[in-house]
Amino acid sequence: MKLRKHFLQPYPPTVALVTGASRGIGGAIARALAGLGLDLIVTSTRKGGTRTTAEECRGHGVEVLELVHDVGSRADADRVVAAATKRFGQVDILINNAGIVIRKPVAKMTDDDFDDVLRTNLSGAFYLTRRLLPGMVKRGLGRIINISSISATLGSENHTGYCASKWGLDGFTKALAEETRGTGVLVCSVLPGGVETQMLKGSRFPAMMAPWEVADVVRYLAFEAPLALHGGRVEVFG
Repeated sequence: MKLRKHFLQPYPPTVALVTGASRGIGGAIARALAGLGLDLIVTSTRKGGTRTTAEECRGHGVEVLELVHDVGSRADADRVVAAATKRFGQVDILINNAGIVIRKPVAKMTDDDFDDVLRTNLSGAFYLTRRLLPGMVKRGLGRIINISSISATLGSENHTGYCASKWGLDGFTKALAEETRGTGVLVCSVLPGGVETQMLKGSRFPAMMAPWEVADVVRYLAFEAPLALHGGRVEVFG
């Protein structure tokens, strides 16, 4: 049996894109990858939102491109990929981290509320993945890591949109993993439990870990994990 080579040999990654990198888990992931020497594209929904993250990442001596990005916008996905390609030539690692939560019972949740959550948490991951995947497959190198949630394993009152989006994201991850099996591209999802972030406030989950702990798991998956983890759902429940 011919064993697959470790990801670092012979094609080390050089560029990563992290969405929702202004703070919390996304910011911690960006800093962890910068510590490995990866150049970065970091995005957030507001101008200047990634300034602190970018400054800390540049402290590791890497290049950082900051972009305003509505992940649920197809036009923004085109623009981000074009800017990243122009600056770095390629993207080797995609971290679909950006997400929102709207906590309302179904009777009070509007159609727009539900659509906004799915568009951001699920469609956004598809938009970037579809645009970056062909290049990864062509090079035989790539990592796509979707930041899911413990909410992809259970139901939670007042979280119908959020739970639906995260269950959907895991389904997308599993199906994509089957499509890309044998290409050299690793696809997986990370399911954090209660992380001490702004988003956790107002939920019924206690903070069980810090953002850097989740980021450390993502760092491993992005840079070191063997292809045997392809299609995996990595639970980080604290």
